[in-house]
Amino acid sequence: MRYADLFAEYEIVNDLEVAEGYLELEMAEDALVQLRNMPTSEHGSEPYKKLLLATQMMMMHWNPAASTARELCQINAREKAYFIHAAFCLHETGDTLAALRQLLAGPKSLLSDALYHYNLACYHAVLGNLTDAKTCLNQSFKLDPELRETAVDDEDLVDLYLG
Repeated sequence: MRYADLFAEYEIVNDLEVAEGYLELEMAEDALVQLRNMPTSEHGSEPYKKLLLATQMMMMHWNPAASTARELCQINAREKAYFIHAAFCLHETGDTLAALRQLLAGPKSLLSDALYHYNLACYHAVLGNLTDAKTCLNQSFKLDPELRETAVDDEDLVDLYLG
């Protein structure tokens, strides 16, 4: 039985909630079907695109995810998570320079975010900017010391440890 069918008779959830439920169950394909079956009038909304992005990322569909995330950045330029996600997706497509630029274009609130600095470090390291990478990585550790554990196994940062 499909998740959507369980609640259909009660009419207590909307289409977005059903898609979100699929994602929580790690059923990304079903979430994508649910999203695609929604009225096209909903497709431009921020909540729709936010769930679409989560679905695309779970499915590792990096090119469409990058596009969706960039649209979210335009819809809500104050939401720092959209810039982090857009940059990450661009990086996963192999366009690390675009990822760096996307992240740097984000709101000033990112400056207090450890993941922002960590991702900047990764992108700088991949691009060969090791001095900038070290500076960003140290800032991320100041904001969140637990990121040290993540950094040890991060392939993007390997040049920092070898250099």
